[in-house]
Amino acid sequence: MRYTHEFKIKCIDLYRQGRYPDTPEGLTDKRFHDKVREWVRIEEKCGAEALKHKNQNKEWTAEQRYELVAQVIAGQSCLEVAVSNGINPGQLYQWVRKYKELGYNGLETLKKGRPVKEPEMKKNLEPRPLSESEREELIRLRAEVEYIKTENETIKKEIALREEKAAAQLKAKKQRSSKNSEKKDIN
Repeated sequence: MRYTHEFKIKCIDLYRQGRYPDTPEGLTDKRFHDKVREWVRIEEKCGAEALKHKNQNKEWTAEQRYELVAQVIAGQSCLEVAVSNGINPGQLYQWVRKYKELGYNGLETLKKGRPVKEPEMKKNLEPRPLSESEREELIRLRAEVEYIKTENETIKKEIALREEKAAAQLKAKKQRSSKNSEKKDIN
């Protein structure tokens, strides 16, 4: 849930008076009270400006990440550095951990998206050359496909001829029956 800056300041003032505001719907009292205490700590460490919403989804370069990690390694609180720069403390913890494990390269932006499951599934721009047996099989399969295509065309033509013949027989039968009915009308 997103709270306005004014609401956060009001909650901090009530907390300092020894009271809590009414808990918003959908939250437990404990969870909301913990959140208010967190806002108080942030306000004490970084000032009221730190409680304002920062620009979301900012792309951080490796150099900018390194500057924040260096502040944490130099001894500043991770929470204080994160809040003052408008990022989630969990994100800064991850950057610090990656820096400790992989060094500066751990702060580089990685390729986004799901990784390929198998290296063989990657697109090959140039097909590999065919062996002699593969080439022979390819020629055989192409001939077989051609034979099946001509066979299918022949079958389709036979079906079309049967349908035409049946339609002609039906038409002739209708004409005979109509002539018979005319003869009966005359009698």
